[in-house]
Amino acid sequence: MATVHRWTGLEARALRLALRMSVRSFACHLGVGIRTISKWEKLLASTEPRQDTQAILDTALARADSAAHLRFDAFLTGRIVSVAHGLPSGGLLAWEYESWSDDLDRAAVCLSRQDFTFAENLVRRWLGRFELSGLDDKGVYLHARSTALLGDLQRDQGAVLGPLSAQHSYASARSLFDRLGIPRRVAQLDLSLAVIAEMSGRLESAAQQYQSLAGDARLSRRDRARAQLWVGTALSKSGSHGHASRFMLAATKEFEDLEEPEDWSVAHQKIALAHRGAGDLPRALRFIGLARSTAATDTPMQRVRLETAHGHILLSDPATRDDGLNILDKAARVACQFGLSHQLASIEGIRAKEKST
Repeated sequence: MATVHRWTGLEARALRLALRMSVRSFACHLGVGIRTISKWEKLLASTEPRQDTQAILDTALARADSAAHLRFDAFLTGRIVSVAHGLPSGGLLAWEYESWSDDLDRAAVCLSRQDFTFAENLVRRWLGRFELSGLDDKGVYLHARSTALLGDLQRDQGAVLGPLSAQHSYASARSLFDRLGIPRRVAQLDLSLAVIAEMSGRLESAAQQYQSLAGDARLSRRDRARAQLWVGTALSKSGSHGHASRFMLAATKEFEDLEEPEDWSVAHQKIALAHRGAGDLPRALRFIGLARSTAATDTPMQRVRLETAHGHILLSDPATRDDGLNILDKAARVACQFGLSHQLASIEGIRAKEKST
């Protein structure tokens, strides 16, 4: 069992990482302030906890399970070796790689639930911890994953263009994956950049990018089907509703063959909007009904998208106009609650167009 003769911030940080705790949860675990933990993490070996806190740390280490003890030993041993051989102090150890990867998985889950604040904290804690120039290939890979995930977060919040935007983050991540020679990741970022082109109104360019990626062997079959679906989305937005439906129906068949219920539901939502644009309200209502009844997830994002599409379709018929406005109002409230700026802007655009007609 590991023992520490005298604790410094370095050993305290090693224990936090070994226990797989955030700064906040580690502070609660020990019964000390968050600022105290932050001080240890900043000063590392140049600071020592007080005597009573040393005893608390002794107890926390003693109560840790055997797996945590192994991680604690590996972390400290690795640090001693790296210092002894004069390796860069910013270099990562196996345990840090594991922690970083775990945090990215947690951030992805938070993002799927639209918990943007926690997801951003998890991502930025690592992006701000190490200089990119001091990382090896594995560290660069994790940095690229983090930057791509930050792009997803910025996209979902509506930050599409500019220096602090999804486009900038995606382009940076793409450059890193290209440098590492990982073509699948590069293609996925190309797909994300095509989404940004669509969101920013460059529909013709987006459709061309999607169509190219729909046949790109670097992508998985599911991602190629998504690209095909999004060709249809861009075409529908530009008014080519009949042409759009053909792409969307082909993508729907792929999602069915792949047994991807969430993508299948989203495809029906987009087909419904294409029929609305073409003036075929009965079909639009049938497809949006399928999408709403088969939605595989009930995240705020998907709920807002579905209800926005439903409200938009109902607005097209004077007999259901009031119902459509009520549904859009509910969707707008959810969008505001979760900070879904792009979806809120879409709802406002639908309302404004409705008032002008």
